[in-house]
Amino acid sequence: MGQADTVPDRGQARRAIAAATIGNALEFYDFMVFSFFAIQIGAAFFPSGDPLASLMASLAAFGAGFVTRPLGAWMIGGYADRHGRKPALVFSMVLMGLAIGVIALTPSYAAIGIAAPVIVVLARLAQGFAVGGEVGPATAYLLENASDARRGVVVGMQRVSQLIAVTAGSLVGLLLSLLLTEAAFAEYGWRIAMLLGVAIVPFALWMRRRLPETHDRVSEPDAALPLLEPGVCRIYVIGPVLMAAGTICAYVGTYLATFGQASLSLSPSTALAGQLAGNAAALATCLASGWISDQVGRKPALLAIIVAQIVLIPLSFAWMVGEPALVSFMVGSVLLSAAIGAFPSPANTAIIESLPKARRSRGFALIFSIPVSLFGATTQLIVTWLIAVTGSQMMVAWVPVAGLVLALVATLMLRESAPRKLRSV
Repeated sequence: MGQADTVPDRGQARRAIAAATIGNALEFYDFMVFSFFAIQIGAAFFPSGDPLASLMASLAAFGAGFVTRPLGAWMIGGYADRHGRKPALVFSMVLMGLAIGVIALTPSYAAIGIAAPVIVVLARLAQGFAVGGEVGPATAYLLENASDARRGVVVGMQRVSQLIAVTAGSLVGLLLSLLLTEAAFAEYGWRIAMLLGVAIVPFALWMRRRLPETHDRVSEPDAALPLLEPGVCRIYVIGPVLMAAGTICAYVGTYLATFGQASLSLSPSTALAGQLAGNAAALATCLASGWISDQVGRKPALLAIIVAQIVLIPLSFAWMVGEPALVSFMVGSVLLSAAIGAFPSPANTAIIESLPKARRSRGFALIFSIPVSLFGATTQLIVTWLIAVTGSQMMVAWVPVAGLVLALVATLMLRESAPRKLRSV
């Protein structure tokens, strides 16, 4: 796969990694905050006499943000490979900030009628384009600032930044639910959360403009390689299967707040507190699994994590459903999220390590964004529908388990890519 990347000095690399991680977290906060307020947004833009219909419409609007992710991956990812990671990351941040501002300030359906949901869906499409183009350049940038011995940890920061964003969204939602009355929370609490995302965009842009460029460190031998180089075709098959399973699990994890309220009849405060505790557990396991994969290899780490997920996800949900209360929901959320959080670091690192350097932004973005578009857009919608149709709240567990079984098979066919393991071989 070409020559190794030239890594900057340790101090510069640490500053670049920190700045990229913070910027990525801010952008994903703007994208994901919508999901925490799906019930309230549904009431504002998709009112219905049936609460389930309103929630389903809101989740469908959330899913619209995934339709344009592959297009953003192709266009912005390709731009990053040709012209540099830094300008691509700046562009995606500007577009994301504009889109979330539009959603936050759009009047409700009661005020402007059908124009309200149309505007919201268009803004979600813009958000999807921006975040689809964010993932490839951001992950490539992290890899290009990492030493061989710490790739799993550093690339894992891409997912850590997303978890930070989800945690921040959970915390903001929890605080607003405690500070506002239920009516005020439903009417404008979610708008406050989104406007916070708008307010931090200038800071994120300032940080991104100061990032050192890594594109010029990509060695020339890889520059002419086609996107589907024969030696890496395998990862274009295995990678999407891993990403599909990871996406289903991740969006079941971010569905906890909505699941707690809609299916278990818990209060917004209890549901958001469980989401927050689970996110903290996922942060810890995400960092730990990246480090472990640097020591033992990507493949052994992934196999152990997938088996643990297949066991823990049904057990956690069975407890929450059987005893819908604060303690069971909090502990179940922690166990569930800890298992889910361990997956992305070794999976993402294995995929991006297997791609040519001069094509890794677009290649990784497509491998990531296409499964995310298919399953991120539909997982929460399908789970909600299956629960309603079957009457079984455990459908929320069996959907991710099905994806994990396929991921287990794909991992068995994965070639090891960790530098330490390759050197030992």
